[in-house]
Amino acid sequence: MTSLFRSADGRRAGGASLDRRSMLRGTLAAGAGIAFGQVLFSGVAQAYSWSRTLGQGDTGADVTELQIRVAGWAADSAGHSRVGLDGDFGAGTLAAVKRFQAAYGLTADGSVGPNTQAKLNALEQSDGSTTHFNWSEFVDQSTGNFNGGKLSAAQVKENARRCMYKLEALRKKLGDKPITVNSGFRSIAHNADIGGASDSMHLYGTAADLDVSGVATKTVYQKAETCGFSGLETYTVDHQHVDSRADLGRDWWWEDGTI
Repeated sequence: MTSLFRSADGRRAGGASLDRRSMLRGTLAAGAGIAFGQVLFSGVAQAYSWSRTLGQGDTGADVTELQIRVAGWAADSAGHSRVGLDGDFGAGTLAAVKRFQAAYGLTADGSVGPNTQAKLNALEQSDGSTTHFNWSEFVDQSTGNFNGGKLSAAQVKENARRCMYKLEALRKKLGDKPITVNSGFRSIAHNADIGGASDSMHLYGTAADLDVSGVATKTVYQKAETCGFSGLETYTVDHQHVDSRADLGRDWWWEDGTI
C-alpha cells in the first residue's frame, strides 16, 4: 500500500460552524443516473420507496441502494472488507445487513423487510442527507457547493451521501458520539490553496476529516477499520481522515492499520 495521499488528504481546511451548516443544508439538488467507474450514482433525494422484501440472491437498483446504506457495517473487525455497490445481494451484503439489524435492535436474519426498511429510511433526512450529517459539512468551504472538483457536482454529491451512511455506522459504533466533519469535498482551486495533493480523495467527494470530542483518534481509526473505509490516515494527527477510494477503483491505503 502506498502513502501517496497522506499529507493532503489529512490536511484540515477549517471547521464548519453550526450556523453555516444550517444555512447551506438542503440547498443542492441530488444528481441522478450518472455512472463513474465502479460507482453507481442513484441520486436518491427522498425516503426510498422499497417495493419488496430483499434477501440474498436478489439483484437490482434497490439492492444497490441497500448496499449504500449498510456499507458502514462491512466487518466486525479490522480488515480490507467493503460492501460492493453492484446491485447483487451476495454474502457480503447479507453479513452487513445482519450487523446493521443487530446494531439497531432488529431481528438479525438478513431479510430486508418493512422493519429494516423503516430503520434504513429513518436515517435519511428529506433533503437526501442523513440524520446526523448535513450537506453543509461536505460542500467546498470556499464556495459552499459541490462544483469544481474532479467529478461533476452531482457525482460529488452522491459520493458525499454515501460517505454519510458510512459515518452513520461509525457514529453508532462509537456509542452514538457526535462526529464533526471539518473538511469534506474540496474544489480543485480550494484544495490547491491549502496545499492538498493533486489527486486527493476530497476532490471526488468521497473523503472526510473528522473530530469526535471525548474519543481518542486511535479509537476512531480502529472503528473506521470496520466501516468499509479504504483510505485511513494515521491517528497520530489532530483529526481522522477517512475515504472510500476503493469505490473509485483505487488501491486500499491504511496508514497505521493492522493489515
